[in-house]
Amino acid sequence: MSAGADRLAEVSRHIAEAAQAANRNPADVTLVAVSKTHGADRVRELLEVGHRVFGENRVQEAQGKFPELKAAWPDLELHLIGPLQTNKARDAVELFDIIQSVDREKLATALVKEMDRLGRRPACYIQVNTGEEPQKAGILPKDLDTFVAACRDQYQLPLVGLMCIPPVDEEPALHFALLAKMAARNGLTKLSMGMSADYETAVRLGATHVRVGSALFGARPPLPVHA
Repeated sequence: MSAGADRLAEVSRHIAEAAQAANRNPADVTLVAVSKTHGADRVRELLEVGHRVFGENRVQEAQGKFPELKAAWPDLELHLIGPLQTNKARDAVELFDIIQSVDREKLATALVKEMDRLGRRPACYIQVNTGEEPQKAGILPKDLDTFVAACRDQYQLPLVGLMCIPPVDEEPALHFALLAKMAARNGLTKLSMGMSADYETAVRLGATHVRVGSALFGARPPLPVHA
């Protein structure tokens, strides 16, 4: 087995153990392999051993990496997990199967316009800024219920769940529990929460999707420096 396959097996085992500890079916948890800054060869390594669900932070990077991979593996499922600018809405709708970072009405409007234009409707998650951090994307918890209603009734987005990224210096379990409560209150069944450092905690608290990068791919290569 390759190093990537070994890491995939280890992460999958940890997910299964965390799910079983919470009396959950491990099959109800989807591992999103976050391949940002890693090349297509690293993605292909996991595809060749059967993994099909991947996440990228930036539309432009995904455009350079995934069209050929999706052509070769038609069942590949690609999630956008990073902030989305409205001027990239069309590109995102064209390429991604799931958009996890809907966080404002202007973006919801842009996505619906492009979905109607392209005849393609990727499932959407609302990103919630559970820590109310000013530098972080996401709708504030106090505004969530109103925004969910607008996404459903006004924009008619294909809304399925919520996503969060807890503050790095706070106990993630508190944020995961809050996200689960908000999702249940709004009748949303998908919870994208948990990354390499805390995905097992997220699974125990109800995550349906965990976004794991470094535990699968190792340290990220440095981004290129532009002169």
